[in-house]
Amino acid sequence: MRPDRLAVFGYAHVPSFKKNQRLIDEAALPDTPARAEQAAAMANTLIAAGYRQIGLDHFALPDDELALAQKTGRLRRNSLGYSADTCHKVIGFGPSAIGRLGDGYVQNEVAAGSYSDQINAGRLATSKGYCLSLEDRVRAAIIERLMCDFEVDVAAICITHGFDPVPFLGSPERLAMLAEDGIVEVEKGFIRVRQEHRFLTRAVASAFDAYLGTPLC
Repeated sequence: MRPDRLAVFGYAHVPSFKKNQRLIDEAALPDTPARAEQAAAMANTLIAAGYRQIGLDHFALPDDELALAQKTGRLRRNSLGYSADTCHKVIGFGPSAIGRLGDGYVQNEVAAGSYSDQINAGRLATSKGYCLSLEDRVRAAIIERLMCDFEVDVAAICITHGFDPVPFLGSPERLAMLAEDGIVEVEKGFIRVRQEHRFLTRAVASAFDAYLGTPLC
């Protein structure tokens, strides 16, 4: 079939949210090392078939717009995955869908029934939103570049936004631990994830997530 691009995700076992998953024997599921082996096997197979690896979980043929965007540093990432679209606004349709507007994020009603009731009544189904601060925008820009390019110039992004880079570069303990473990290289505000550890990029990006583990509602 040779599609232009593929998105390859690991199975997410969340029986508390997906009740039908309770029928699955958790002991039969692959552990973390096995999942890493599966991801590597998939990546190696697709790369050998002529695909370019895009970010963490996308693959595209060399002439696909995703591959071209990555090559020229224009690759973007939103709640749906990687994109070559330069639009800064994303409208989410359907229950639980997340949208991105100029001032921040919005999310629709999670329950399908509540979503339908709002739409049938001629109202927006938005249930909550979050307005981004300047620091949020800086953190988002840093995380996006890490997720797309596996490297980021933190100081340059801070300066572009008129934000003091010292808080980001002075005391990120998680970054120091990752550097000590050889997962990242950090030099004068420039951070690069080592090629052999690219599957750990989410852990690197989390060093800049001020809300990790904190519910926003």
